[in-house]
Amino acid sequence: MGTDIGNILQRLLRLVTAAHLPDVETSTHYGLPALKIGGKAFASIKNTETIVLSLPVDRKEQLIEMAPEIYFQSDHYIGWPSLPLRVAEIGDAELQDRLIEAWRFRAPKKLRAALDAV
Repeated sequence: MGTDIGNILQRLLRLVTAAHLPDVETSTHYGLPALKIGGKAFASIKNTETIVLSLPVDRKEQLIEMAPEIYFQSDHYIGWPSLPLRVAEIGDAELQDRLIEAWRFRAPKKLRAALDAV
Protein backbone atom coordinates (compact mmCIF):
# COMPACT_ATOMS: atom_id res chain seq x y z
CA MET A 1 0.00 0.00 0.00
CA GLY A 2 1.45 3.39 -1.01
CA THR A 3 2.07 5.79 1.79
CA ASP A 4 2.13 9.08 -0.04
CA ILE A 5 -0.47 11.76 0.63
CA GLY A 6 -2.12 11.27 -2.79
CA ASN A 7 -2.66 7.56 -2.13
CA ILE A 8 -4.09 8.29 1.31
CA LEU A 9 -6.47 10.87 -0.17
CA GLN A 10 -7.57 8.36 -2.84
CA ARG A 11 -8.23 5.79 -0.11
CA LEU A 12 -10.36 8.27 1.86
CA LEU A 13 -12.30 9.28 -1.26
CA ARG A 14 -12.90 5.64 -2.21
CA LEU A 15 -14.27 4.89 1.28
CA VAL A 16 -16.56 7.94 1.50
CA THR A 17 -17.85 7.21 -2.00
CA ALA A 18 -18.54 3.57 -1.08
CA ALA A 19 -20.36 4.80 2.06
CA HIS A 20 -22.56 7.07 -0.11
CA LEU A 21 -21.78 10.13 2.01
CA PRO A 22 -23.34 13.11 0.22
CA ASP A 23 -21.76 16.49 -0.51
CA VAL A 24 -18.18 15.61 0.44
CA GLU A 25 -15.72 18.20 -0.84
CA THR A 26 -11.98 17.70 -1.31
CA SER A 27 -10.28 20.76 0.11
CA THR A 28 -7.61 21.79 2.59
CA HIS A 29 -7.67 22.39 6.34
CA TYR A 30 -4.79 24.39 7.82
CA GLY A 31 -2.95 23.77 4.56
CA LEU A 32 -3.41 19.99 4.74
CA PRO A 33 -5.45 17.89 2.28
CA ALA A 34 -8.89 17.39 3.80
CA LEU A 35 -12.42 16.15 3.21
CA LYS A 36 -15.13 18.61 4.18
CA ILE A 37 -18.88 18.66 4.56
CA GLY A 38 -20.67 22.00 4.58
CA GLY A 39 -17.32 23.77 4.64
CA LYS A 40 -16.18 21.93 7.80
CA ALA A 41 -13.30 19.45 7.72
CA PHE A 42 -14.16 15.99 9.01
CA ALA A 43 -10.95 14.25 7.90
CA SER A 44 -7.55 15.71 7.18
CA ILE A 45 -4.27 14.13 6.19
CA LYS A 46 -1.61 15.39 8.57
CA ASN A 47 1.28 13.51 6.94
CA THR A 48 2.04 10.15 5.30
CA GLU A 49 1.44 8.35 8.61
CA THR A 50 -1.45 10.23 10.22
CA ILE A 51 -5.06 11.11 9.44
CA VAL A 52 -6.98 13.36 11.84
CA LEU A 53 -10.73 12.84 12.15
CA SER A 54 -13.29 15.15 13.76
CA LEU A 55 -15.09 13.26 16.51
CA PRO A 56 -16.61 14.23 19.86
CA VAL A 57 -14.09 14.22 22.72
CA ASP A 58 -15.84 11.41 24.65
CA ARG A 59 -15.95 9.20 21.55
CA LYS A 60 -12.30 9.96 20.86
CA GLU A 61 -11.36 8.74 24.34
CA GLN A 62 -13.35 5.50 23.84
CA LEU A 63 -11.54 4.77 20.58
CA ILE A 64 -8.08 5.45 22.01
CA GLU A 65 -8.87 3.05 24.86
CA MET A 66 -10.34 0.46 22.49
CA ALA A 67 -7.50 0.46 19.93
CA PRO A 68 -4.39 2.37 21.10
CA GLU A 69 -2.39 0.82 18.26
CA ILE A 70 -4.58 2.79 15.80
CA TYR A 71 -5.82 5.86 17.65
CA PHE A 72 -3.71 8.18 19.74
CA GLN A 73 -3.61 11.59 21.33
CA SER A 74 -0.91 14.22 21.08
CA ASP A 75 -0.68 17.33 23.24
CA HIS A 76 -1.89 19.42 20.31
CA TYR A 77 -5.28 17.64 20.25
CA ILE A 78 -6.04 17.30 23.99
CA GLY A 79 -9.49 18.72 24.69
CA TRP A 80 -10.30 19.15 20.99
CA PRO A 81 -12.73 17.06 18.94
CA SER A 82 -9.89 15.79 16.74
CA LEU A 83 -8.62 12.21 16.72
CA PRO A 84 -5.29 11.32 15.12
CA LEU A 85 -4.96 7.78 13.78
CA ARG A 86 -2.16 5.73 12.25
CA VAL A 87 -2.87 5.19 8.55
CA ALA A 88 -0.87 1.96 8.32
CA GLU A 89 -2.67 0.37 11.28
CA ILE A 90 -6.31 0.86 10.28
CA GLY A 91 -8.19 -1.41 7.89
CA ASP A 92 -10.62 -0.07 5.30
CA ALA A 93 -13.77 -1.30 7.07
CA GLU A 94 -12.90 0.42 10.35
CA LEU A 95 -11.63 3.54 8.59
CA GLN A 96 -14.90 3.75 6.67
CA ASP A 97 -16.89 3.46 9.92
CA ARG A 98 -14.85 6.27 11.46
CA LEU A 99 -15.24 8.46 8.34
CA ILE A 100 -19.02 8.01 8.53
CA GLU A 101 -18.91 8.96 12.21
CA ALA A 102 -16.77 12.03 11.51
CA TRP A 103 -19.00 13.04 8.58
CA ARG A 104 -22.08 12.78 10.82
CA PHE A 105 -20.36 14.82 13.54
CA ARG A 106 -19.67 17.70 11.11
CA ALA A 107 -22.60 17.47 8.67
CA PRO A 108 -25.52 19.91 8.86
CA LYS A 109 -28.64 18.38 10.46
CA LYS A 110 -30.54 18.30 7.15
CA LEU A 111 -27.85 16.24 5.45
CA ARG A 112 -27.64 13.82 8.38
CA ALA A 113 -31.41 13.35 8.15
CA ALA A 114 -31.11 12.70 4.40
CA LEU A 115 -28.45 10.03 5.01
CA ASP A 116 -30.57 8.41 7.73
CA ALA A 117 -33.52 8.23 5.34
CA VAL A 118 -31.50 6.09 2.85
